[in-house]
Amino acid sequence: MTTFANLIASKYLENAQTAQYTSSSVKTVIDKCVVNNVSSSNAQLSVNVVQSGGSAGNNNLIIDSVTIEPGKSYLCPELIGLILESGDFVSTLSSNLSALVINMAGRTI
Repeated sequence: MTTFANLIASKYLENAQTAQYTSSSVKTVIDKCVVNNVSSSNAQLSVNVVQSGGSAGNNNLIIDSVTIEPGKSYLCPELIGLILESGDFVSTLSSNLSALVINMAGRTI
């Protein structure tokens, strides 16, 4: 059974590596991910997609320090269509606390 889901509801990203979504007992397909810079200065975004039991590192870095200008959005094309197995997770890092807001949607199977 396929269910459409809001994987990450609108939230500020932390300025420390933080797991944002874990695919629990399902497969997950990422369909859309938008990150908005709501601050008044540039902010960098990094995203890792980590296999179950692993940890965020250079070997699973998908988005590497992309700069998002104030008032702009980044659509994260690198994430679209990725499949997370059960236990896999998406982890993020923002260069500035309270600068970047993320929304992610997809399907669980």
